[in-house]
Amino acid sequence: MFCVQCGKDLGEGAAFCQYCGAPVAPLPYVAPKKRFARFRAEKKIAGVCSGVARHFDLDPSLVRAVWLLCVLLGGTGLLAYIILWIVMPLDPLPELPA
Repeated sequence: MFCVQCGKDLGEGAAFCQYCGAPVAPLPYVAPKKRFARFRAEKKIAGVCSGVARHFDLDPSLVRAVWLLCVLLGGTGLLAYIILWIVMPLDPLPELPA
């Protein structure tokens, strides 16, 4: 860890810089950005529902049930599914270790 004020190397867990006395704040955790894509690992038909569920941190079964209700009750769910199937990219395959 380095002091943001003077740039000196600090020990782990230091609250203040021992050289200049500046308070040391830990770096905030930045969560990786979720990509809106079809999820190939949990797909049943095209991966649209699992991609939507992963993007919004929901259960894929819940998203599938709501989507099925939209298809059966209004019919707009099928059109939305087809449009998202075309528009949403497929998530990339994980790279295999060499």
